[in-house]
Amino acid sequence: MKFGVDYYPEHWPEERWTIDAKLMREAGIEVVRLAEFSWAKMEPQEGTYDFKWLDKAITVLSKEKIKTVLGTPTPTPPIWIIEKNPEILPVNQEGVRLSFGGRHHNCQSNHVYRNHIKRFVTCMAKHFSNNPDVVGWQIDNEFGNSHQQLCMCDSCRTAFHQWLQNKYETIDNLNNAWGSIFWSQSYSNFAQIPVPLRTPNSHNPSLLLDWKRFASDLIVDFQKYQLDIIRKECPNHFITHNFMGFYDKTNYFDLAKDLDFISHDQYPMYFRKGIEILSHPYSLAATLDLMRGMKQKPFWIMEQQAGPSGWETLSPTPRPGQLALWTYQSVAHGADTIVYFRWRSCLFGTEEYWHGILPHHGQPERRYEEIKQTIQELGPAMDNFKGGMPDSDVGILFSYDQDWAFQIQPHHFELNYIDHLLKYYKAFYEANIPVDMLSDEQDFMKYKLLVVPLLMLTKADLTSKLEKYVAEGGHLILTMRSGVKNWNNTVIPKILPGDLSPIVGIKIPEYDCLNDVSQSIRWSSPGLFDKVEQVSKWADIITLEGAEALAFYAEDYYKDTPAITQNTYKQGIAYYVGTELGTDIMKEFVYYAVSRLNIRPILEAPQGVEVSRRNVKHGKYIFVLNHNPKPEVFDIPSDWQPIIGQKLMTGSKINMPPYGTAIFKTE
Repeated sequence: MKFGVDYYPEHWPEERWTIDAKLMREAGIEVVRLAEFSWAKMEPQEGTYDFKWLDKAITVLSKEKIKTVLGTPTPTPPIWIIEKNPEILPVNQEGVRLSFGGRHHNCQSNHVYRNHIKRFVTCMAKHFSNNPDVVGWQIDNEFGNSHQQLCMCDSCRTAFHQWLQNKYETIDNLNNAWGSIFWSQSYSNFAQIPVPLRTPNSHNPSLLLDWKRFASDLIVDFQKYQLDIIRKECPNHFITHNFMGFYDKTNYFDLAKDLDFISHDQYPMYFRKGIEILSHPYSLAATLDLMRGMKQKPFWIMEQQAGPSGWETLSPTPRPGQLALWTYQSVAHGADTIVYFRWRSCLFGTEEYWHGILPHHGQPERRYEEIKQTIQELGPAMDNFKGGMPDSDVGILFSYDQDWAFQIQPHHFELNYIDHLLKYYKAFYEANIPVDMLSDEQDFMKYKLLVVPLLMLTKADLTSKLEKYVAEGGHLILTMRSGVKNWNNTVIPKILPGDLSPIVGIKIPEYDCLNDVSQSIRWSSPGLFDKVEQVSKWADIITLEGAEALAFYAEDYYKDTPAITQNTYKQGIAYYVGTELGTDIMKEFVYYAVSRLNIRPILEAPQGVEVSRRNVKHGKYIFVLNHNPKPEVFDIPSDWQPIIGQKLMTGSKINMPPYGTAIFKTE
């Protein structure tokens, strides 16, 4: 199964289903996702189940050789559950219980709600367990997407207390770990500890970090609660969940562990309330690399944008060629199956302007034809590199704990963990150097170069892993604010960067937050880099303890003190970047770091042309993607055999149209 759609037969008359299934088959669709929001139709009142309509829809699709993935409809408990058990509604940070009327109107810790889930999901799983046309399950839908605040009801408070007790064992241990003596917040028992409702000032940062960890663990447990039911009743079906890229309320590395594979929802042109979210090609690529890194294997796209998207406001309409381009990009970074959202634009409800492959009128138009052509072109080639990985020399550590800690205390009003990480990623992306994204729990010893951004929280085992990595020949890039705190989110009483100091060969006796303060750096050698360039947000004021300086600050009282350093540590090299670099400096620094390791771009191409690869035993498959709205002409190596895009070649040159795509094979 390579291509699919998200389909909602409950939105359409039954006589339309046959027409839709035929159009799907003609487009090359092989799988659909059904039912993730249809609890009220499957159980209109407690204990009264109606799966007949879903059986019929699956049968209609099966006649066109289309398989089904079922979603558990737990993000949308029906109104009769709310009327009977209003306590399952979530409570926000102001202590206000939210209302029925959207989705995700539930508390994942509430045992009454879990009992409803157990009863319904068990019945649903039993009913479809032997249906040969059902191949797998999606648990729930986009955990947490509909409300940014985590539930803070009494049930969650009780669960939080138990989570804390399991972690700390005694209240004295917790008080010591959190520094609860500050502002007279010491506790004598776990039941006294608040959830982080609104207060006159800020909560203890250690409490806030543990709350975020608890809330993430709760989602993982909520998923497993359903997953265990389906594993028992449907042992031959796969189980997945649709992730949301850099969504930051749940630790996706933890959420991925119980799943057969992860799925992801990719919306390159998603706008909300005028704010652009992940619309740049490099951020889209980073998102896909992060998803591949969750289980370090290929994944599904469960929702690939198929039209203009939005609830109250809309994104631009995808330009001709962009739907194909985005499909190729997802596949290039590790997706083995692409499921488009949605089949047909809905005529009602909150998502009536979240357009699908078919427009509201239901007749095939430009987007249908583009996706049909994409499937016909790309589908046969996908067998060649199914399961393939990029074989990257560069790894970037992504940490939810670091992200959460910087959300709690960002230090600078514009400092954001993900933005900072993406600045490094972008430099590699624009050089067409493949990158793996991974967690600090995964093995990173194979990478020639490892980037660890904003490592504010440290723990002994991670420090030991980093020391071993550099000692055995790895090249490590650490950035500002490293080694500041322990894993409990309290400050370590050591000169920065604490236990990391021997690895990087520096000490940081003080630092400067660059709020409305100008700062720039100059390189240590005129032959190394050429200009004085602006930096921003932060300045770690460094003294050398064996390292050498690559760059110095050029302004203020710490002028001529090191800003970027490198240190030879045993067999490896450790860099420390004490400030936030601008785009041009970042490119120069990254080029310097990779050139010392003989890490080369896959291809030097014009700006805006992405070159990615997937390696399999019988060769390497190179994806060349033009994200520009204009043609690009450039050379292709002579040993690259065109798999898709032969018509674009003139001799050794490729003439790529706007949003054009090509795939090559090489040994």
